[in-house]
Amino acid sequence: MDRTEGYLEGQCLIAMPQMGDERFNRAVVFLCAHSEEGAMGIVVNKPAKNVSFVDLLTQLGVVEEENAIRLPAAARNVAVHNGGPVETGRGFVLHTSDFMLKEATLVAGDNVCLTATVEILRAIAHGSGPSQALLALGYAGWAPGQLEAEIAGNGWLHCAADHDLLFDMDVASKYERAVKKLGFDPQVLSSAAGHA
Repeated sequence: MDRTEGYLEGQCLIAMPQMGDERFNRAVVFLCAHSEEGAMGIVVNKPAKNVSFVDLLTQLGVVEEENAIRLPAAARNVAVHNGGPVETGRGFVLHTSDFMLKEATLVAGDNVCLTATVEILRAIAHGSGPSQALLALGYAGWAPGQLEAEIAGNGWLHCAADHDLLFDMDVASKYERAVKKLGFDPQVLSSAAGHA
């Protein structure tokens, strides 16, 4: 038996309107890990306010402020998101699998990885990082059985992840696009859900 059967690792969660936690209002969360031990994901449609990737690179000393203008376009285009309510002072880079750091990169789905070290920031700043990436401040986490209970309680839907949904700069439409992947109009979602 496949040990990942029944788990949603590598897929996206879509918050239902009746989600009681405002931090996940209209959230799309990429699940990096999901097993009997719990789940971990990155919110991919909640941009961080008043901070850019270039700002973070200079604050962390990855690049000198005077050299920030020379960063490759790929580095200037990395979006910074509020990845979730856990460890919000820590950065997690969700990225394409064309970049891997031995013993530091987690394969999280089809051609999607997660790395949480300063080395990936240096690689992006020098133009040798992944082709697509986003930096998340914090992550979403669930204890064993918690996510399953939230799904059973109509808190979440889930859909297949794709690179556009994860890395596209059009963040405002990600929620609607995720819902449409399920084959229905986002307007039909209501806070009154039922069971058949």
